[in-house]
Amino acid sequence: MPFGDDLGHTARPATPIYWRETGDRDPLMPANCGRIVSVRGSVVDVKFETDLPPINTLLRAGTAKIEVWAQLDAHRVRGIALTPTQGLARGMSVEDTGGPLKAPVGNSILGRMFDVFGSAMDGNPEPTGVQWRSVHRFPPPLKDRSSKSEIFTTGIKAIDVLVPLERGGKAGLFGGAGVGKTVLLTEMIHNMVGRHDGVSLFCGIGERCREGEELYREMKEAGVLPKMVMIFGQMNESPGSRFRVGHAALTMAEFFRDDEHREVLLLIDNIFRFIQAGSEVSGLMGQMPSRLGYQPTLGTELSALQERIANTDRGAISSIQAVYVPADDFTDPAAVHTFSHLSATMVLSRQRASQGLFPAIDPLQSISKMATPGIVGREHYDLAREVRRTLAQYSELKDIIAMLGLEQLSLEDREVVARARRLERFLTQPFFTTEQFSGISGKTVSLRDSLDGCERILRDEFKDYPEKALYMIGAIDEARNAA
Repeated sequence: MPFGDDLGHTARPATPIYWRETGDRDPLMPANCGRIVSVRGSVVDVKFETDLPPINTLLRAGTAKIEVWAQLDAHRVRGIALTPTQGLARGMSVEDTGGPLKAPVGNSILGRMFDVFGSAMDGNPEPTGVQWRSVHRFPPPLKDRSSKSEIFTTGIKAIDVLVPLERGGKAGLFGGAGVGKTVLLTEMIHNMVGRHDGVSLFCGIGERCREGEELYREMKEAGVLPKMVMIFGQMNESPGSRFRVGHAALTMAEFFRDDEHREVLLLIDNIFRFIQAGSEVSGLMGQMPSRLGYQPTLGTELSALQERIANTDRGAISSIQAVYVPADDFTDPAAVHTFSHLSATMVLSRQRASQGLFPAIDPLQSISKMATPGIVGREHYDLAREVRRTLAQYSELKDIIAMLGLEQLSLEDREVVARARRLERFLTQPFFTTEQFSGISGKTVSLRDSLDGCERILRDEFKDYPEKALYMIGAIDEARNAA
């Protein structure tokens, strides 16, 4: 009996022996036991005399949990420990749980924080009235997917004007360390609840425990915790645990989309850590490394996760994924493979962050497939192009300004520089999640107000205003008060 999922889809076998039916035994009931043959780091070999467990079966040895990754022969399986292996020894009994790793789903998981096994991490009692579903599920079939392209507004000017996001799509947040990826994600959570009345799901892959605790506290203080779920695979946990936490998060998100018919915003921080965990597991399993040491199955593993994020006739999962770029090298295989799945890419610039232009989105490198006249409309499309053109001209003039000074430019070029600098400052925005640090109240801005502000700056309506009057404001009319 092959693994399936709760929507009735039947899983295709990953190997010739994926699930072997044995008599009348119920595959969901714990049945046989084996013995540990060897323990090498997180790799555990187990011998079973009968009923060899299928791939992805969860095994239990004392308090340790092991997931089957390979069947070595008719009696031995090789698994990756999802928990620390201290205390495991040769000859120790191993119980076959009879099923894969499962995640809890239900309305009672809202406002809670979980680990990869579905255990509560927030110090409160375990949630009641939940269902447990396999984390190994297939993407929705093509006939159930929505073919309509819709815009997902965020209330953040730089994103809504220049990099519009797709409802049910995947957007990447690219940047090195310390340029504001996590801050931007937490602001998205805040705005999702206020603007769309949906459910936010934060998946921390390889996160520091400090970040998880701070996020939980901040979301609680902001009053958005009742509409969100958090699941973490911490940095100190085994690679198997960090690799599976993304699948567990998607299982939870799919419940709210398919069963509750709600809008879901899935934030993943950081998708590079998912790839990194897969690379560690691949090395532990003895697979031949591919380019730059990544696993040969990188494309397949990433696709299995990304294709589950989709817009269906029942609801939509919109995803924003932080992508750490190693050494700011966008030709790294992890960045290249991630690019192929995204409908929008937001590149965070270290140079803009150093100038205090937050969010530090680079308008010239960030792109969106939704920015076409047929989707966003001709007015929005033309205005966004004009903003980009102005900023691109300013970028080209920066070298001349640095060498000769602003006075050596023609009058026309000086006007371009003035518009571009005001646009850069208008596209900054105070965030709700940084109020305690900046002392500035957070603001959300409608798409209409954002477009109106850019258009009026391009018409030189604010050329007599100081640049700082446009810095860290919401709608453009606030500039008059700031001036």
